[in-house]
Amino acid sequence: MLSWDRLIGADAPGRLPPPGRKGGYPTQIGKRTSRARKIVGTILLVLAVLLTVDVVWVMTDKISAVVRKADYQEVFMYQIILCAVLLLFALDVRFNLFTRWKSGILRAVGWVPRVALALLGAVILFFCGKVIAGGMVNTAAQADYAIVLGLALENGKPAPDLLSRLDSARSYLDRYPEARLILTGGNADENGLTEAAVMRDILTGAGVSPDRLILEDQAQSTVENFRNIAGLVSSEAPVVMISSDYHMDRAVRTAAENGFAQVMRLPAPSALLAYGANMLSEVVLDLNDLTKK
Repeated sequence: MLSWDRLIGADAPGRLPPPGRKGGYPTQIGKRTSRARKIVGTILLVLAVLLTVDVVWVMTDKISAVVRKADYQEVFMYQIILCAVLLLFALDVRFNLFTRWKSGILRAVGWVPRVALALLGAVILFFCGKVIAGGMVNTAAQADYAIVLGLALENGKPAPDLLSRLDSARSYLDRYPEARLILTGGNADENGLTEAAVMRDILTGAGVSPDRLILEDQAQSTVENFRNIAGLVSSEAPVVMISSDYHMDRAVRTAAENGFAQVMRLPAPSALLAYGANMLSEVVLDLNDLTKK
């Protein structure tokens, strides 16, 4: 019987070794796949670790500084769960955690957590993408009112992201002299100072006329922001939304759900080093909203 080597020539130039032989193309493809998998897994693992560190650093600092600690503690708990999912997914991609066993049964069983982690990871990454994309769109144009959403005070002082929102609001007022700002946010600190009052004081101190500012200082959440604002302006009128970039997607969606039909976006840049934690916080709140529907 003629062998494979005799038919094509074992050492013939330009010939691929037969399937299954050492050095053959299945082995080479397998090695390339394994190498690519390790590279992708390493990148995912580094990103997941950095995100986890950012969440722990930012959220522990916030929890110690805000009045409504329980709300932030609950979000923090779910953030850690999402980070754990991403870490396990990255570890499986990098080290083949669940299907590295010799036993065919164990490898088959290992596909169950692998598929579950892949699906959960895909959902998390999808919502992360939504948050990121939502903060990249600026559609601000002339309107009678611009809404500035508040942010929890930290030890009685405005957070850097709240100051950034106010910078964007001042720029909008300078561009459109007839516009007015609705400053919304309750959550009073130990001295009874609300987010809206702090924003008013900062803006008037920067030279903005009090006549151009409307306060809504009762809201305790984004949903309450818009429910209360609906009593101040017509929900049919065009309004400009001013909030942090990571918050913009959920803020616009919440406004639409509460009857605001024409919402334009003006995302304020947020602190880069805290972006990962803030983004994942929005993912947690998005998933929470989804489960309530």
